[in-house]
Amino acid sequence: MTKRLGSDILKDIEIAKDIFQREDMAIVVVKNGKEVFKSKDRGIKPIYILAKEMKEEAFGASIADKVIGKGAALICGYLGIKEVHASLMSKEGEIILNKYNIPYTMDKSCPYIMNRDKNDYCPIEKLSMGIEEPEVFLSRVEEFFASIKNME
Repeated sequence: MTKRLGSDILKDIEIAKDIFQREDMAIVVVKNGKEVFKSKDRGIKPIYILAKEMKEEAFGASIADKVIGKGAALICGYLGIKEVHASLMSKEGEIILNKYNIPYTMDKSCPYIMNRDKNDYCPIEKLSMGIEEPEVFLSRVEEFFASIKNME
């Protein structure tokens, strides 16, 4: 679906990218020309919430996201996302998006997503290793969040 902006017709991914940049978001989801979801939260949490609470609304939507690693790409496949743009995308993320035939663009590619200290794999990237099924990955993320909560 497209949205008219002045005399231009914009695709959902262009609308998502515009909001993403203009409002400095971590993720923006657009479907049929309308913003469905956005968040400034870092990490996997926003796309996880999308998968757990808004699966129907997200189906067929376009996403602009700061980081797409393998885990986020698996969730995109699970949600039936139409198109993805990432500021940073890992090679594994690309492989998964290709597997699900999801078109994507990125500003920068990397071998893998690093942790915030830049000295190891991101915990979520580690969590996704060896997993090919989105449902299995989502249950691992749920366990991961529960373990963090128990440490607080």
